[in-house]
Amino acid sequence: MSDCCSAPGLMPFHDALKQLLENVPTATKTQVIAIEDCLDRVLAADVVSPVNVPPHNNSAMDGYAFHSSALVGDSDSLLMVGRSFAGEPYSGKTEQGQCIRIMTGAKLPECCDTVVMQENTAINENIMSLTKAPKAKANVRYCGEDIAKGELVFSKGHKFSAIDLGLLASLGIAEVEAFAPVTVAVLSTGDELKSPGETLNEGDIFESNRFALLGLLARLNVNILDLGIIPDDKQAIRDAFIKADLEADVVISSGGVSVGEADYTKEILDELGTINFWKIAMKPGKPFAFGKLPNSIFFGLPGNPVSALVTFYQLSVPGIEKMQGQPYKAKTQFSAVSTTTLRKSAGRMDFQRALLSYNDEGLPEVTSTGSQGSGVLSSIGRANCFIVLSSDQGSVAAGERVIVEPFTSVFQ
Repeated sequence: MSDCCSAPGLMPFHDALKQLLENVPTATKTQVIAIEDCLDRVLAADVVSPVNVPPHNNSAMDGYAFHSSALVGDSDSLLMVGRSFAGEPYSGKTEQGQCIRIMTGAKLPECCDTVVMQENTAINENIMSLTKAPKAKANVRYCGEDIAKGELVFSKGHKFSAIDLGLLASLGIAEVEAFAPVTVAVLSTGDELKSPGETLNEGDIFESNRFALLGLLARLNVNILDLGIIPDDKQAIRDAFIKADLEADVVISSGGVSVGEADYTKEILDELGTINFWKIAMKPGKPFAFGKLPNSIFFGLPGNPVSALVTFYQLSVPGIEKMQGQPYKAKTQFSAVSTTTLRKSAGRMDFQRALLSYNDEGLPEVTSTGSQGSGVLSSIGRANCFIVLSSDQGSVAAGERVIVEPFTSVFQ
């Protein structure tokens, strides 16, 4: 079966991604923010630890601390002469034949190098007897064992997770320098589009692309400017682009980049800015436009919902992440067995929606979510990965191995 969209002149997907990343500006503006505001923000300067973590040797167990040479002769008993609790360290010294009671996380006195867990001891008044002797220097966490003072903890371009906030706090760091948020303007074009809650007239449809895009952009932690639905009117679209360009770093439109008589987006982009490329050898999502307006970067997404989301995820997201200061990272891909037959014509790279699972032997297998039409939004809703089929690849029989690309957190 021939594919009318695989005609010569379509830019290969990887060439488009490479050109896009080369033409998107790198983040430069920075700001100092409190660590409680760091979640999903991108670091603008390396973070070096100002302290050792932990800051002192401490106990990994509740038990008793002593020096490994403290036991005299064949004795398995030690006299308890003090206690060390978290925040209340023992300030004295232990001699041969002596130990101290110690709790998890408590500072280990310099005179001690070993901790025995309390389950391996018996206590009678102040005499601790070993029921199972520990190895020398057991159950001790050493100063700087986790992070040493002066060690590089986070590199410029790192995106902070929730765990990272705790790590910053453990270093005593209250503020970091982060790249300033990117502002993204979003609009949809089309006379047939109606917002949820409105009445559909003959030929109308409910507009869904913008709502999905707004949700995905929220996960990218950008400032969002929602310009709503713009009718298929050349002046209205021009006005919307001018407003978006003045107020945003990135402008994303959905629809209007095809070849219909009322598809004005590409025409107006030609007037106001420049188009780097248009039409990609990928499926879904051939009519994707990338260009520059006077003050912003432009991503023109197709109008079909699956095409819009796939091109946004595969092309726009890497561009936005670069503008946030993140270095590009190729998505994780690996091989899995397809449990279903996959239809494909050679000519375009195909991102088929599928469900990744693991069989009884723990091996990955992948199942198509069904119809792969560019208007079948539920095909993504039921999926957790793409099956990536190269441009020169044809149909795949059930049982054959394919390349699988699990969705990142942006798309889940």
